[in-house]
Parts: sequence; C-alpha cells; structure tokens
Amino acid sequence: MKKVSMLLPFLVLLVGCNDNSIVTVYDKSIKEQDINCLRLSSLTMDKNISSYIKKYYNFTDECPYSLNISYKSSIVCNSPYNASQKNLSSFPNSYLNMEIRKGFNLEYSYYIDLQHKPTMDDIKKGWDRIVKDLDIKHK
Repeated sequence: MKKVSMLLPFLVLLVGCNDNSIVTVYDKSIKEQDINCLRLSSLTMDKNISSYIKKYYNFTDECPYSLNISYKSSIVCNSPYNASQKNLSSFPNSYLNMEIRKGFNLEYSYYIDLQHKPTMDDIKKGWDRIVKDLDIKHK
C-alpha cells in the first residue's frame, strides 16, 4: 500500500492534462470584450482548414476582429545546437498558430508545436481554447 501511495503522485505528473500549447494575451482587455463577431482571414490559409473552421463559427466580413490561422509543416532544423534534443526527444517538425487581431493589432495568440502536419483535431482544440479563453459567442 505504501508503494502505491508513493507511486500515485508520480503517475499524476506523467499523465497530466497539458497540451503543450502556448497562449499569449497581448491585450488583456480582450478578455473583457464582448466578441460577437469574427472575420476569417483566409489569404494564406489552406482551403481545407478554411472550410473546416467555418463549421464551428459563422464568420462575417463586417467585423473588427479577425481570426488568422497559419501553420508550417515539414520543418527541418539542421542546427548543431539542437542535435542532442533531436536525438533524445521528439523534436517538432510543424506548428499551428491561431491569432485574434483587431485591425492590425495582435490581441491573442494560440501556438502549438506538433510532431505531424496539423490535423483538423489540432485546429478544433485550438478553436475550443480560443472560445473558452475569450468567451466567444457561438452563432
């Protein structure tokens, strides 16, 4: 029984619930704003991502807030400074970045390093986090 009680805290640390995403709120007042609309900035966005995110929100062109989604995959880092990290751990080879902007001002950012090309599940997790953090009203 004593071994189990000593092992339990260690297992909780291993399991955890961290998704390794980085959320940065650049303008703290955005958390108090009522965000009732979003514009989807799709200039550099993959069409599959654009059609997928539209399932979760009714975007409008007439809104001061915009959602920008960018990603990069197949990233190769040849730096010798990262050699030990690449050999001893799972080094990310892509990322997903989801930003909320008001005009040209960056207000909020969700960023996550990934071991694979961003999937629709990764985008859904990012969107859910944005909705939770900013209390965005669903339409």
